[in-house]
Amino acid sequence: MIDFTAPPAQRLSNALLDHDRVVVAFSGGVDSSVLAHMALQTLGARRVVAVTAESASLASGELDHCRNLAEAWGLRWRSVRTEEMADARYVANGADRCAWCKTALMDQLGPIAQDLGATVVLGVNLDDLGDHRPGQDAAAAVGARFPMVDAALNKSDVRAVARERGLSVWDRPAMPCLSSRIPYGTAVTVDLLSRLDRSEAAVRSLGFDDVRVRHHGDTARIEVPVDALGHAAARAEELVSALTALGYRYVTLDLAGLRSGNLNAALGDLDRSDTTR
Repeated sequence: MIDFTAPPAQRLSNALLDHDRVVVAFSGGVDSSVLAHMALQTLGARRVVAVTAESASLASGELDHCRNLAEAWGLRWRSVRTEEMADARYVANGADRCAWCKTALMDQLGPIAQDLGATVVLGVNLDDLGDHRPGQDAAAAVGARFPMVDAALNKSDVRAVARERGLSVWDRPAMPCLSSRIPYGTAVTVDLLSRLDRSEAAVRSLGFDDVRVRHHGDTARIEVPVDALGHAAARAEELVSALTALGYRYVTLDLAGLRSGNLNAALGDLDRSDTTR
């Protein structure tokens, strides 16, 4: 029984106690890191394994980041190769792209969990429920659980727990999959994902920790937090040079600032009943 008047860390620990063993889908972001670390503290090292999905949509350096965190915590960790790029429904990039990505992930995590007698758990929090995230439904449909939702934790709670526990990721910017930079209806390709990866790495090298480069044909739309817009404008020449060298003809700066998942705003223009995914 979860006492919802308890502090967030205690609520999450109580939610994890509903499971004997867990397989944590571990991306290395603040949500999955808090989930993995709390599972380790609550259930013990022998009852927790963290698994990172390796694919073309994973940004450079993220796999090593996950491995290093696991080693530092004494957390059992492994990586698996997911094959979402072999699924035409994912490549077509319709409104349900994330469902096919999570299906590919669960195809890998499900057998691991079955062998261990464990439950697959994902770092989904209450704030995630308010956005268009079909991947959550796909994962839940095959048995994944969301302990942070069960414990009524929102994003602020999760970051607070990370900070209280001394986790280095407590203020780490979100790093969603690279496919989220591609507008719905534009096919996902390995070459395009690689270009986006290199584009964001180039922008970060100029002093921007939190960035998205959105792909719009021959135009790259850069998003940074509003308080970094002045810095981006001051480095406009370098940003243009870096991204045109990677194949873009035009480079723009979004004056509205960085908005996670903002390409979902276009979903109203799509006829979801006529998508291929």
